[in-house]
Amino acid sequence: MKTIYIFVILLLLASFPAETASASEWETYDVVNRLLSIQAPSAPVIQDNWAIFTADSSIRRVGIAFAHEDFATVYWFRQLQIPNNRINPVILPGEKFPSSHMDSGIKFHVQKIPDHARELEYRLVIDGLWTVDPYNDLVRRDPVSGLTLSVLRLPQRQVRPNPLDGLPAGLNFTYIAPPGESVYVAGTFNSWDPFMYELREGPAGVYSLVLPLPPGTYHYVFFHRGQRHADPYNPRRVYARDGSAASEIVVP
Repeated sequence: MKTIYIFVILLLLASFPAETASASEWETYDVVNRLLSIQAPSAPVIQDNWAIFTADSSIRRVGIAFAHEDFATVYWFRQLQIPNNRINPVILPGEKFPSSHMDSGIKFHVQKIPDHARELEYRLVIDGLWTVDPYNDLVRRDPVSGLTLSVLRLPQRQVRPNPLDGLPAGLNFTYIAPPGESVYVAGTFNSWDPFMYELREGPAGVYSLVLPLPPGTYHYVFFHRGQRHADPYNPRRVYARDGSAASEIVVP
């Protein structure tokens, strides 16, 4: 059901006007679900590694720019439309068939949070005029430019390991476990040998290993305390006939 749900939402987002961006990496189930839970324009909210900014849909054009990018890029808000559950299937002569979607009252922008950032400083441009975010009371005057900036303070985040972070040197396999233990990785790249590749502990409790692998699709698991485990930080899964799961990764 979760897969069907997000597929429907992605179709909905893809129906936005031409000025909006194409499908992007933020369009995950959790982020989309959080976006759809917003009932009215409000202060920015955080979901995973993304910040969601909203504005009133009655405003003709809203953009946002960020201090960490030197305000060089303006991201234009997108119109959020939601399913129209009030459609009357009975169409009288001379009437037009109602739209399947309606205005949610919200325009929005989803911004990736830079790694290790503690806050985001930003400004809005509303119908051609630069201003602060009317839904965010936290503002700060920049001592250099004299501009008043909106500030979004960020919670401390745990960086999620990603095997592709090791490229181009190779796949960076990372596993979190108690300190002083043995962790191995095995997969289609070594005929599933559970003892060939041992991860090294790097800070305490963080085990990692970089394997140089050519482009292709690989399946893998970790072995810890005699048990096999799919990568908890990789959502892509494949399943054997016995129901056991392995993680899948594609080396470009």
